[in-house]
Amino acid sequence: MGLHYISQVPSAEEIKELFPMRPELTKIKEERDAEIAKVFTGESDKFLAIIGPCSADNEDAVLDYISRLAKVQERIKDKIIIIPRIYTNKPRTNGSGYKGMLHQPNPEEKPNFIEGLKAIRKMHIDSIAETGLTAADEMLYSDNWPYMSDILSYVAIGARSVENQSHRLTASGIDVPVGMKNPTSGDYSVMMNSCIAGQSKHTFMTSGWEVKSDGNPLTHCILRGSLDRHGVSMPNYHYEDLILLYEAYQKFDTLKNPACIVDANHNNSGKKWDQQPRIVKEILHSMRHSNEVSKIVKGVMVESYIEDGAQPIGAGCYGKSITDPCLGWEKTERLLLEMADLL
Repeated sequence: MGLHYISQVPSAEEIKELFPMRPELTKIKEERDAEIAKVFTGESDKFLAIIGPCSADNEDAVLDYISRLAKVQERIKDKIIIIPRIYTNKPRTNGSGYKGMLHQPNPEEKPNFIEGLKAIRKMHIDSIAETGLTAADEMLYSDNWPYMSDILSYVAIGARSVENQSHRLTASGIDVPVGMKNPTSGDYSVMMNSCIAGQSKHTFMTSGWEVKSDGNPLTHCILRGSLDRHGVSMPNYHYEDLILLYEAYQKFDTLKNPACIVDANHNNSGKKWDQQPRIVKEILHSMRHSNEVSKIVKGVMVESYIEDGAQPIGAGCYGKSITDPCLGWEKTERLLLEMADLL
C-alpha cells in the first residue's frame, strides 16, 4: 500500500476550542474585513499592501516584523491598508523543500500536522492581539479553510492551485476576499474562469460534508507573472498587461467587483527580490495615467521580512527567509512610505 496513515488530525472545532478567538479580536477582524471589502467594491479608494515573509517560519520573528508593520500602518492609514502575509502553507514547484509551518512548526524537525495546526492558529491569533492587524494566508489545501475561517482577512489561491476544482468551490463559500493567481502559463482565461467559479453558488463535498455555498463576490485576480515555454520569467505587471486584464473583465462581464492585486515578486520580478520597489512604483505610475487601470488595481503583494535575501534552513539568521528571498525591513518601510506619497 503506497499511502500510510500516520495519525488522525483533530477537527477544526477541536483546534478552535484549544485556540479560540476572543470577542475583542473578533471585533477587530469584523472591522478590518468591512474596511478591506470596501476597497474591492469601490466604496473606498484606499490601496492594499499585502506584505510579509515568503513563509512564516518562526513566530517570534514574524510577530516582531508585523509589530513594525503596525507602526507604519498608523502613519499611512489614510491611504493604505496593510494586510500582513502570514503564509503558513507553501506550495513547492517540484514538491520538495519547506512546505510551511503547517507541515513543520519547527523547520529543522520532521513534519507534524497536528502541532502545525496548533502553531499556525496560535501565531495568527497572537499577531492580531499584539498588532491589531488581521492577515493573509495562502490556501494550499482546501481542507485547511475551516481551521482558519474566523481568523483570516484575505486568502490567496496559488498559480498551481487555481485550476483545481476543490479550491475554486471552497473559495465560493469564503466570506473574505479571495485572490486567484494567474497560472504559471500566464493564461488570463484560466484565472477569469476561476473567479467566475469563486463568485458562483455551488453544492459540493468538503471535510466529509455535503455543503452549499453562497458565492463570494469578492473573488478577484492576482497577476504574478508567468513562464514561457523555455522556463523564462514573463512579467505581467506592465501597463499593457493591466489594460489587457481590464479588457478581459469587459468580456467576462458577469463578474462582480472587477479587481486585481499585482504580485511584485515571483515571475513578475524573476525572483529578483530587490526589484520589488521599482515594480510597485511602475504599477502606481500606470494607475496615475489610466482610469481603467486605477479602477481595477486595488493593491500589491510584496515579499518582505526583517533581513534582505534568503538563507538555508538552520543557518540561524533571525528574520531572514528560508524560502524565497525577501526585501529587508529598512527597504520595506521606505517603500510603504513612498507608496503613500505617490497615491
